[in-house]
Amino acid sequence: MRSQTIFVLLGCFTTGLLITAIGISAQSKPVSEGEIRLIVRGDDIGSSHAANLACIQSYREGIVRSVEVMVPAPWFPEAVKMLKDAPDLDVGVHLTLTSEWDNCKWRPLTGPSSITNAEGYFFPTNSQRKDFPPNTGFLDAKPKAEDVEKELRAQIELAIRLIPQVSHLSAHMGTPVLRPDLRQLTQRLAAEYKLPLELPQTVRGIGHWGPTAQTPAQKEVALAELLAKLTPGDWYFVEHPGQDTPEMQAIGHMGYENVAADRQGVTFAFTSTRIKQIIADRGIRLISYGDYYRSTASR
Repeated sequence: MRSQTIFVLLGCFTTGLLITAIGISAQSKPVSEGEIRLIVRGDDIGSSHAANLACIQSYREGIVRSVEVMVPAPWFPEAVKMLKDAPDLDVGVHLTLTSEWDNCKWRPLTGPSSITNAEGYFFPTNSQRKDFPPNTGFLDAKPKAEDVEKELRAQIELAIRLIPQVSHLSAHMGTPVLRPDLRQLTQRLAAEYKLPLELPQTVRGIGHWGPTAQTPAQKEVALAELLAKLTPGDWYFVEHPGQDTPEMQAIGHMGYENVAADRQGVTFAFTSTRIKQIIADRGIRLISYGDYYRSTASR
């Protein structure tokens, strides 16, 4: 059976033994038959100071091997500095066209256009929600493809200029690929900049820990159960590390007010000694997006 990769957003290992067992040193090994490979991806570095700290912690002390950077977000400059100090951490450009939080907003690098609201910020939602104020949907504003292209180019070019280890693109909230013409545009940019946008269907998601996993301990248990079910092949898992700090406690929107506590649980699970031991015991090989693309190119 052909080996498949597992992608999961997790934290970094705290012990040298575990790093040797499933960390960076293992990434250069050739793909083996019957191997379980997993990508753990941490999203939204750059969106807040707490997210920056948690994403780096989840790499240095846990199982995260790729992080997605939000270039227009307010803490992007700090994220750049942190990523320069972690040159082996794989980075994706998290193409951003929405700004979802109530108390914290970000604007396009390219200024006001059809992709911004009256205040010049990105819209908070992909489509207008009945429970949200009017004029808050990106698609409902009928954004022009040329404005989207200008902004996405600016984000990609700034990221690759400042962050050497950028290996791929991803879509924040799925917004850049929502409309057929925008999907085609984003795919064209991915090809032009030689930064893959999407994993092939042969790379499967491991699932999610589900709505009942509310506390850090419950998230740890749920993740352990997901890892126990993995079969040989390529897999991925995406989540959002964070910290339960006053800064992140002020972040949220209608229907998702417990952001800080929820994302602290992600960080806890990603850096959990129990989770790292399960990965080591099962021989799960943690890889990044860059590792995956390099291994497939050499086959």
